[in-house]
Amino acid sequence: MTPPHLRHNVVALGADYALFMIALAFASPATVLPAFAAWLGAPNVVIGAIPAVMTAGWFLPCLFAAPYTEGLARKLPFLVRWTLWERVPFLVLAAAAYWMAERAPGATLAVLLAMLLMVTGVGGLLMPAWMDLIGRAVPMTMRGRFFAVTSVVASVGGLGAGAVAADLLGTHRPAVAYALCFLYGAACLLLSFVALVLVREPAPATTATATEPLGAYLRRVPTLLRRDANFAWYLAARALGAVSGMGAAFYTVYALRAWQAPPATVGLFTVLLLAGSIAGTLVLGWLADRAGHVVVVITGVAAAAAANALALGAPSLGVFGFVFVLSGVQQASINVSGLNVLLEFAPAEREGPTYLGLGQTSLAPVAFMAPLVGGLLADVAGFPVVFLIAALGGTTALAMLALRVRDPRRTRAVAAESRA
Repeated sequence: MTPPHLRHNVVALGADYALFMIALAFASPATVLPAFAAWLGAPNVVIGAIPAVMTAGWFLPCLFAAPYTEGLARKLPFLVRWTLWERVPFLVLAAAAYWMAERAPGATLAVLLAMLLMVTGVGGLLMPAWMDLIGRAVPMTMRGRFFAVTSVVASVGGLGAGAVAADLLGTHRPAVAYALCFLYGAACLLLSFVALVLVREPAPATTATATEPLGAYLRRVPTLLRRDANFAWYLAARALGAVSGMGAAFYTVYALRAWQAPPATVGLFTVLLLAGSIAGTLVLGWLADRAGHVVVVITGVAAAAAANALALGAPSLGVFGFVFVLSGVQQASINVSGLNVLLEFAPAEREGPTYLGLGQTSLAPVAFMAPLVGGLLADVAGFPVVFLIAALGGTTALAMLALRVRDPRRTRAVAAESRA
C-alpha cells in the first residue's frame, strides 16, 4: 500500500537529507577537516581521530537509542526536538576557526573534536528514529532510488560547496576561509531543519509498546544473532570492511605532503570525491532497487579496497586524484544501502530500529579504532603501510560478503514463494 503524503514526504525528507550532506561537503571529513587539522599542526594520530570520533558518534549510540525509539508512537517530534544540537556545533566551529585558530591551535583542535562528537553523537541517537520515519514514509521498492536521487542532488550541491571551499582557501587566509566554510555549512543545516519540520509523519503499522528496559533489551541481542546467522555474517564482514576505511582519513594529508600541493587543492579533491559519489549513486541506486542492497555494499567495499591499492602505487598527483573518485563510489554505496540493507534484514517493521541500532553500534569499535591505529602506523611506518593494511582488510571483507552473506530481500522472496 502506498504511504500517505508520499510525494510531499519524499520532497521534504529528500531536502532534509540533501541539505545535510551539502553542509558536510563544506566540512568534508575526507578533505576539509584533515586539511584544517593539519594546518593547526595536528600529528597524524589526531588527524586519524577525526574519523574515529565521528564514527563513534554516528554508530555507538544507535543500539542504546533503539529501545526508546521502538516505544515512540510518533518519531518526528522527537527528531525535531533534538536535531538542533546536530546543527549548533557548526556555528561554534566557525567562531573557533575565526577567533581561536591562529592564537590557540591546540585548543581549537580540542574544540573541533568535541563539536564533531556532538554533531555525530546526537545524529547517532536520532538515526533509528529517522530511518524508521523513512521506512514508513517511503516504500521499500523506492528507497534505493530515493537515496540515490537525494544523494545525487546532495553531491551536485557538494560540487558547488567544494568549488566554493577551493576559492575560499585560495583567496583568504586559512582562519577566515575555514570559518566561512563552517558558516556556509551551518546555513545549509538551517534549511535542512526547515525541511524536516515540514514532513507529514505517517501513522505506524502497529501500536507503540512500552519502552523495554535497556538491560533486558541488550540481553536479547545474542539471541537475535544466533537466530539470524545471515545477519551475523553481514555484521562480521562490515567490521572487516571498516578496516578498509582506515586509509581514507589520510588520503588528503598524504597527497598534500607527497606532492607539496597548494591548499586550494583540497577543494579539487572534494570535487573529485563528489564526482565519484554522483556517478556511483546514479548506478548504485538503480542497482539497489533491482538487485538488492547487498550487491551495492559489495561494490562499495571493492571500491574502497581499490582506492587503497591505487594510493599505494600512484605515480603522480593527477593519478592519485582517482583515489578520491573511488572513495566517492564507496561513500555512494553507504549512502544508498548502508542503512537500507539493515531495514531489509529486519523480519518485521517494528524490529527495524533494533536491526539499525545493532548494525551501527556493532561497527563502532572497529571503525573507531581503525583510523587511530592508522595514525599511529603512519607516524611509525609511513602512509604506504596504512594503505596496504586497509586494502587487505577490504579484500577480506569482500570475500566474506560474496561467499557467506545472502541478500535478505531475495531470501524473503524465495520463502514467500515456497509458502504459496
